[in-house]
Amino acid sequence: MKTIRLTMAQALLAFLDNQYVSVDGREIKFVRGVMGIFGHGNVTGIGEALERRPGELQYVQGKNEQGMAHAATAFAKQNNRTQIYACTSSIGPGALNMATAAATATVNRIPVLLLPGDNFASRQPDPVLQQLEVASDYTMSAVDAFKPVSRYWDRIVRPEQLMTAVLQAMRVLTDPADTGAVTLALPQDVQAEAYDYPADFFAKRVHRIDRRPPSKDAVKRAAELVAEAKRPLIVAGGGVHYSGATRELLGFAEAFGIPVAETQAGKSAMPWNHPLNMGALGVTGSLSANLLAKEADLVIGVGTRYSDFTTSSKSAFRPGEVKVLNLNVNGADAAKLDGEAMTADAREGLLALREELERRGYRAQYAEGELDRRKDVWDREVDRLYGDAHPHGLSQTRALGIINETIDPSAVVVCAAGSLPGDLHRLWRSSEPKTYHMEYGFSCMGYEVSGAFGVALAEPDREVYALVGDGGYLMLHSELVTSLQENRKITVLLFDNHGFQCIHNLQRGHGSDGFGNEFRYRSPQTGRLTGDYMPIDFAAHARSLGANAYKATTPEELKEALLRAKAETVSTLIEIPVVPGTNTSGYESWWRVDVPEVSVSDKVTEAHREMQAKIREAGSY
Repeated sequence: MKTIRLTMAQALLAFLDNQYVSVDGREIKFVRGVMGIFGHGNVTGIGEALERRPGELQYVQGKNEQGMAHAATAFAKQNNRTQIYACTSSIGPGALNMATAAATATVNRIPVLLLPGDNFASRQPDPVLQQLEVASDYTMSAVDAFKPVSRYWDRIVRPEQLMTAVLQAMRVLTDPADTGAVTLALPQDVQAEAYDYPADFFAKRVHRIDRRPPSKDAVKRAAELVAEAKRPLIVAGGGVHYSGATRELLGFAEAFGIPVAETQAGKSAMPWNHPLNMGALGVTGSLSANLLAKEADLVIGVGTRYSDFTTSSKSAFRPGEVKVLNLNVNGADAAKLDGEAMTADAREGLLALREELERRGYRAQYAEGELDRRKDVWDREVDRLYGDAHPHGLSQTRALGIINETIDPSAVVVCAAGSLPGDLHRLWRSSEPKTYHMEYGFSCMGYEVSGAFGVALAEPDREVYALVGDGGYLMLHSELVTSLQENRKITVLLFDNHGFQCIHNLQRGHGSDGFGNEFRYRSPQTGRLTGDYMPIDFAAHARSLGANAYKATTPEELKEALLRAKAETVSTLIEIPVVPGTNTSGYESWWRVDVPEVSVSDKVTEAHREMQAKIREAGSY
């Protein structure tokens, strides 16, 4: 048997460089490259391999381990999970910085390969710099923290172990039902150890991502359920995008006159102005979709994981009266809300169910013109919010309206946390698929700028906009520098509302007077953070990093800044001061946030009573 003598790290890269996926007969190189930050735990192992034997793998230098892993996640998400970047870090703090990003990828069902350095397998120099010592279990290290946030976890303690480990890693990374973060812990000494690997281990491998069809019995059961429904509602989740089923979703809805509501991950699956698109559903939902949800006798979930924001903490649908049909390739998701499971690829499931329903001559029984009237009411409400003129400055909804009307319909907007996801979900008008990139499974503050960079790597010919609050920007903005380094332009739209105003609004809506969430100076009078707002020049900060920057305080200035940013060739930031508290809320939605049963504040105890009343109205499982 022919062998090739390589270090474990060299063998790992050689293997990754020759992995491909096949989707519907289209072959795609799976691993585009490796993002990394070097430290003593990886620089002489995988670092040497990337320097001397990278093959076709591109190396991207991250500036923060969490940030680069978010970028890799966004890259895979925008590519519908058909291509990835791997991420390498040193041991200890460098490795643990990726743990949050691992959870983000796993919660969102996005493949990302994490290669953190690890303690010496030989233990000769223990304890090394940055080593976590667990006296009761010396096999444990900081990288063990990745176990609960990874779909697959392994530690490569011998160079030959790599072969089975990476095959298992590829199994998970290419599994549409159970993908997420894969973590391979790489002890720094083993990275540099050589082994005579079989040459055929490095041969080209094509991983077939086959579409799982529904069983005949599942189609029959689903069709019987739909046939009995008079007022069905489709809930379109992220699985519609990942399956490439946007056209099939549209055709299915049109064939039977069934309205569609979108989750955060599913948004842009249908054009906003399609007569059957009722908009966002749930806590951040539109009035049209939320009212239809309360009146629905059947919910057809397509590729959704039914987060509490989608179900309004299980109050969106009538408990005990509504039936649920779940089309999902993931068995756990298909079983949610005690629904009828149709475990299959979204596209295959929609096609099979459509064929059966057409054979039965099915049609939803909404009154003539009802859906048009519902949609028209909501469209006029969005127009009102987009045109909102606030006496003290730009409202958040007015700023979003200007942005939505000015940027290209093919541009991609990226967001994750704060009050912006709610307003974007409700109000943003997406005309084309994959133009709305929202990370709302983990809703990780700091994903926005990093994610925009990842999207720019995936879609270099599109304009990419990161919509982020001042709080999220302060948490993590390091990959703005990487976007400049890689000449991958992004535009950061920074909404400055002086703090964590989303949570400020939330706490005040549950009995608080407001505490600890605004960026204010400490007051000598109160001893608390109740002084003046802190003036932060975000535009100047972006310029100091090498980006272009503008500040827009009026509708006219914002439109002009957007036009100028579009003409720029490098990453640009637009600082947009907005009036705090000018985001949207309500629209027949509720979100369970538990309130203390006992408090010195009557407002808090009253909020607790209101919460208990809402819980009684919601479904219990």
